[in-house]
Amino acid sequence: MSIEEQMMQAIVAGRQDAYARAVHQYGRLIAAYAYRLLGSQAEAEDVAQETFLKLWTQAARWDPARGNVSAWLHRIAHNLCVDNLRKRSAQAIDADLDSVIDTGAAAADQGLAAQRQHERLQQLIGGLPERQRSALILVHYQGLSNQQAADVLDVSVDALESLLARARRALKSQMSAEDK
Repeated sequence: MSIEEQMMQAIVAGRQDAYARAVHQYGRLIAAYAYRLLGSQAEAEDVAQETFLKLWTQAARWDPARGNVSAWLHRIAHNLCVDNLRKRSAQAIDADLDSVIDTGAAAADQGLAAQRQHERLQQLIGGLPERQRSALILVHYQGLSNQQAADVLDVSVDALESLLARARRALKSQMSAEDK
């Protein structure tokens, strides 16, 4: 039995220490994912809390054959984020995604032009259709494999790769159009 399976069985059995370990292990990752999708710290924290509430109450639903715990939690967070985005209706996602990736000292070292390019890229990512944006964030920022990201989005690996390709083409096209 894997360590993940042991942890999940302990959570199902009501062991708070196992739950706390899971929150510690995955909490920042899930909150960062939610923030990248939603662009709102408050909403991201709500999604993360709700995701971990579902971990506590629905741990028995996790199926190791369908992916690891991280992918399962990302899937829950993804669905909650989509619900939040739908509630916003037609409102645009906050274009100020400067803090999506901690630019900190690295951005200062890159210089002003590189920082502006990075900020513009974050704006363009925020403007992608939700499924393309999710695919890009899951693979490139969250570090999930294509299979894990496909599981989170409930699509085939081929469909995920298509979403990634369309997202990359859109970003490249928009950035090259601005360079002209």
